[in-house]
Amino acid sequence: MSDSKPIGIFARFLTFWVFFCIIGGIVAGNSFPALFHSLAVMQIAHINLPVAALVWAMILPMLLRIDYSTLNEVWDHRRGVAVTLGVNWLVKPFSMAFLGWFFLQYIFAPYLEADKIPEYIAGLILLAAAPCTAMVFVWSRLTGGNPQFTLSQVALNDVIMIFAFAPIVGLLLGIASIVVPWNTLFLSVVLYILVPVVLAYAGRKLLIAKGRLDGVLHVLDPVSMLALLLTVVLLFAFQGKQILAQPLVILLLSIPIIIQVYFNSMLAYWLNRKLAVAHCVAGPSALIGASNFFELAVATAIAMFGFESGAALATVVGVLVEVPVMLTVVAVVNRSKTWYERGIQ
Repeated sequence: MSDSKPIGIFARFLTFWVFFCIIGGIVAGNSFPALFHSLAVMQIAHINLPVAALVWAMILPMLLRIDYSTLNEVWDHRRGVAVTLGVNWLVKPFSMAFLGWFFLQYIFAPYLEADKIPEYIAGLILLAAAPCTAMVFVWSRLTGGNPQFTLSQVALNDVIMIFAFAPIVGLLLGIASIVVPWNTLFLSVVLYILVPVVLAYAGRKLLIAKGRLDGVLHVLDPVSMLALLLTVVLLFAFQGKQILAQPLVILLLSIPIIIQVYFNSMLAYWLNRKLAVAHCVAGPSALIGASNFFELAVATAIAMFGFESGAALATVVGVLVEVPVMLTVVAVVNRSKTWYERGIQ
């Protein structure tokens, strides 16, 4: 049995599993509200600890696969890095601001509370202003992405985020001083990047020395996908009441989010193809360019507008659509590989 077979089995039917987990999460959240409320309040700096544990279970097996001695080769992928940075910081926040304004202020305005619309738009901007950290390791693995590129790109985005998040949000919201939950930002970088990378680096060296790396990776492969599915269950269970109470609002808010994911991911994918970037870099580049750092977005929305605000709800909708929509992007990247590689030859 090959080492990649377990993840292949999960990946083959992942969309269906995610759909069932969405339904199961909503049902479970409404059937056992006390249980999931107790899990939801297990937080440090607005970071949910059960979700954080599942994120670790998702990304550690992938980080263990990275040969850290080859990170210097990332310079060879500088065109992919440039595309991702350009889409993340020069396109995505501004395209989301436009889509939010266009859809919520005009197209959907008759169906929304007028005083909530500015908050909804603010939430969408917060969602798009910071690129994802942890989940992109999952998307990269599913597309056969270059793990060294993915790790380096995520780390670079985290450094830029520390300096660029507040000014970009302030510019787009027209607010002079943004209340950024810096503790959430720094803790997220430490929790989702620094600590897992250090553990994976040390663990990889130890396992190689003992000749057990391949065996451990073979066992851990399905763990990543199971953790992803459990994360979906938890996220939808946490918001089960909101989904059933405001289905129309949830639907309307999801439309500009979905459009911006497809727009930015396909823009990055197309630019990489024009620049003759290898598919193993273009895939994760497109996915990093489209995904969102929802932990930071939710925490910032709560800090600025309050827990019951329209901004907080908009960021939560981003959480809910992230996994299903990104899986469709993964499918497009995988199925278009032949077309992509034919264009760069």
